Amino acid sequence: MALIVQKYGGTSVGSIERIRNVARRVAHHYRAGNRIVVVVSAMSGETNRLLALATELSANPDPRELDVIAATGEQVTIGLLTIALKELGLRAKSYTGAQVRILTDNAHTKARILDIDESRVRRDLDEGTIVVVAGFQGVDEEGNVTTLGRGGSDTSGVALAAALHADECQIYTDVDGVYTTDPRIVPEARRLDRITFEEMLELASQGSKVLQIRSVEFAGKYMVRLRVLSSFDDVDAEAPGTLITYEEDESMEQAIISGIAFNRDEAKISVMGVPDRPGIAYAILGPIADANIDVDMIVQNIGASGHTDFSFTVNRGEYQKALDVLEAQRGKHFEARELIGDHRIAKVSVVGIGMRSHVGLASKMFKTLADEGINIQMISTSEIKIAVVIDEKYLELAVRVLHRAFELEKGAPGTA
Repeated sequence: MALIVQKYGGTSVGSIERIRNVARRVAHHYRAGNRIVVVVSAMSGETNRLLALATELSANPDPRELDVIAATGEQVTIGLLTIALKELGLRAKSYTGAQVRILTDNAHTKARILDIDESRVRRDLDEGTIVVVAGFQGVDEEGNVTTLGRGGSDTSGVALAAALHADECQIYTDVDGVYTTDPRIVPEARRLDRITFEEMLELASQGSKVLQIRSVEFAGKYMVRLRVLSSFDDVDAEAPGTLITYEEDESMEQAIISGIAFNRDEAKISVMGVPDRPGIAYAILGPIADANIDVDMIVQNIGASGHTDFSFTVNRGEYQKALDVLEAQRGKHFEARELIGDHRIAKVSVVGIGMRSHVGLASKMFKTLADEGINIQMISTSEIKIAVVIDEKYLELAVRVLHRAFELEKGAPGTA
């Protein structure tokens, strides 16, 4: 008897009929002899609706109260799905994150999971009950409701699977797996049968929306078998989706490049003419970190006369906040000739573990973009990734030409 954690996203539970469909799918797997934990998101659009109500009252609402408001979306879904399961004659019970006791830190709207007390869930499973848990939320040491940030339901699902030592964590969404890139931009994109955790982590961190990055980190750290599936496939003819696995799997022949990720939600800030001295990077980025703003790519150029230019990227939603923080620190902790911002950029990344053993991939990428007249503003690399920042208006063109240049549409080993 397998223990399976299934997570369903907002589109999968976006209406009463879709909730009924999820209930039928859960029932199918339960009646096949599996023990099932279901983690759900709020109904599609509900979190945005709730947060919009808060911003009607205040331009800068208290993060603690935002968490109280946002967490109600998942609470509605767990109740509805549990009712739907009971209508099918099944034993089911719902839990909020606090009721399970998914313990987090107190970073409201961006909390991180510290521990999970799985004892109540395990007891219900042993009694033959389907357990339905609210994703995206937890509780801190003081009993305050916390949320894990956008996409946090994936993290909830994987973390529960790790705590319960589940046989598999199945992430159900509106796509039937992980593709070489977004098929809406490149219709020839191919579904991958399997991909390594390392590659999936890079794709998620570079903008792929299929899985939330922390969920992949959890899965890799705790060796959770992870699979991406579509909740819209026929329950009796469910496609295998994409298995996220380990590089040590010798049966898996890897393509050189597995996929192309992109992110429109980027903004660049350049601090021009700062003194070229030890500690200047910390003087600039320390206050940014203290404001809980994530920094992505960083470039420092050595300038003339003992000065340098320092550029970095942040999420577009935190662009103005980052500028405000730097303006407040300018003249106090660092000197700068000017601050320049650009919120019309995008990031495009090619990812593949084959980069470790193949040379010339960076030059191929750069030449492909140059041939289309696409200027590269920033570059970042790792062992299995090359990422570039470009003007946002060239994003879709860049993805299409790179997908073609690396021949990802040909269905290399590891694709469907």
